[in-house]
Amino acid sequence: IAYGCEQSGCALIGGETAEMPGMYPAGEYDLAGFAVGVVEKAKIITGEHIAAGDVVLGLGSNGAHSNGYSLIRKIIALSEADLNAPFDGERSLADVIMAPTRLYVKPMLTAMQALTIKGMAHITGGGITENLPRVLPSDVVAQLEANSWQMPKLFQWVQEQGNVDTQEMYRTFNCGIGMCVVVAAEDAQNAIDCLQQAGETVYTLGRIRPRVGDEHQTQIA
Repeated sequence: IAYGCEQSGCALIGGETAEMPGMYPAGEYDLAGFAVGVVEKAKIITGEHIAAGDVVLGLGSNGAHSNGYSLIRKIIALSEADLNAPFDGERSLADVIMAPTRLYVKPMLTAMQALTIKGMAHITGGGITENLPRVLPSDVVAQLEANSWQMPKLFQWVQEQGNVDTQEMYRTFNCGIGMCVVVAAEDAQNAIDCLQQAGETVYTLGRIRPRVGDEHQTQIA
């Protein structure tokens, strides 16, 4: 937790632990926390200025982050996978599955100082197709290209072992994209350079286009 605060420029100002015999089985515990942030009203990024022609960038994830673990655990059980076996280079399957969530705070703050960020979507529960629409005006769609990034080995394994449909993968997991960023086309290269210099892996996922009828606001094809 302290390391995460350091990565995000947050202050850990308090903490509490409690024992509740009878509430949790032996050996189990619960951990919860919250964060408070302050922003000038004029600097709030609402997504209202996103328009057709804007570019959608994706920042690489380093694993499943915090989502989809119920399905992952089920697939592990059904496949009887060896969690300690080599899986991705020198990392075991357990190492890959339990990789801590990548935090994008400082790189994004740096980018926000360098150019206008029109919209941001952290890819959490609901995956890419359910989170990106939250920052889009109702009259546009994010048209993403499936071949603009490669789904990491972990998600390929999950899809194969669980026989999961590709669109369902996009609705459940980040599939290698931990954050989506929307910028004007003329700012795209500047944003890519800025974020790469901050240590991020950046993909040009697609563009914003006009919405037709009531079609879903994130299309990946």
